[in-house]
Amino acid sequence: MRLARLLRAATLPLVLVTAPATAGPASSETPPEASSWADCLGRIAADAQASGVPQAVADGQLSGLASNPGVLEATRGQAEFVKPIWAYLDATITEATIAEGQRKLAEWATILEAIEQRTGVDRFTLVAFWGVESGYGKVLDDAAIVRPVVQSLATLACGDPGRPGYWRDELIEALRILAQGDVPPARLTGSWAGAMGHTQFMPSVYRAHAVDFDVDGRRDLWSAPDALASTANYLVAMGWRRGEAWGSEAALGERFDYALADETTARSLDAWRGVGVTPVPQREGDGAAQATLVVPAGAGGPAFLLRPNFSAILRYNTSLSYALTVAHLSDRLRGQAAFARDWPRGDRALTEAERRDLQTRLDAHGHTVGVVDGRIGPKTRAAIRAYQAATGLRPDGYADVALLERLRTAP
Repeated sequence: MRLARLLRAATLPLVLVTAPATAGPASSETPPEASSWADCLGRIAADAQASGVPQAVADGQLSGLASNPGVLEATRGQAEFVKPIWAYLDATITEATIAEGQRKLAEWATILEAIEQRTGVDRFTLVAFWGVESGYGKVLDDAAIVRPVVQSLATLACGDPGRPGYWRDELIEALRILAQGDVPPARLTGSWAGAMGHTQFMPSVYRAHAVDFDVDGRRDLWSAPDALASTANYLVAMGWRRGEAWGSEAALGERFDYALADETTARSLDAWRGVGVTPVPQREGDGAAQATLVVPAGAGGPAFLLRPNFSAILRYNTSLSYALTVAHLSDRLRGQAAFARDWPRGDRALTEAERRDLQTRLDAHGHTVGVVDGRIGPKTRAAIRAYQAATGLRPDGYADVALLERLRTAP
């Protein structure tokens, strides 16, 4: 589930290469630690067989496979985690992508209506996922982007020290897909992370949630009807609520207490209005609906009231930038306006090294961020708010240059 994002990281996520998934790249890509690589593949093949994958499939796919160093390089360039949120949104939501999405809504209206009626996931959200994940399928035909899934996952399982167990399990799931004949080897292509099809499912998600909506006997993520219905099926499993919005932008009163924007405390929309928060646009009859409040760029940028369906979008990808992009594109496809308040575009984004430094210094001051990974997520924003509150600053959770400099000079 991560493909069009890779396009935006590269142009900045996949892949319809014609070579079979067993085919490795040129010999120049073979890792220098050949014996270690071979041993790793051998262990994975044995694990796959122990879990029920036929030996002919496991050995046939992994024996003699070469690694792809470009896959490891891609792990360090995920745009949704390194770009400022406004840059990520701007790169994805353009007049062209909105117009193309509206064309897709018309082209696939019958299928989308059927999916919507069956699952309760609205067509605008589904097409937004389609646009964000694969440019409405355009990247699936780009042989310069897509890669054999087995090779990508093997490279990560044997070369990425951060999450080798996760990649190993996904590789075994990919081998299961091939063993069951769901997808032919030549078609099992995807992003550097092994995400597949129009809406970028990882192999484990494919096996758990993909559906055969066009009833041709195959769960085919390279078929738009199957991919869109599979995405809806996944969102329902993640708690999607029929007929509810993802949330909205919010206008904050002049004396708003930013400590309330903690991303976790849910209040009714009526309760939020009582503390100076107004949904934009306002809707009648939803005062009892529960929402949390987030200010991704602090007091200098827009605020958002997030309802439970936003959490389902986040289950697709845990990046706030990503989820907000899907949510906002769905609104633009509905014909709604752009955000009323702009982002602090003049701010310089922190580099990865600076973000790690910020996290390290917050930890040193007793405000834990969890893992020091250079990604400003909910735990880091909570630590920033705690530090800001303790030092008399406005607790808006925004990681900027001024905050880092203050931490660097603090005793």
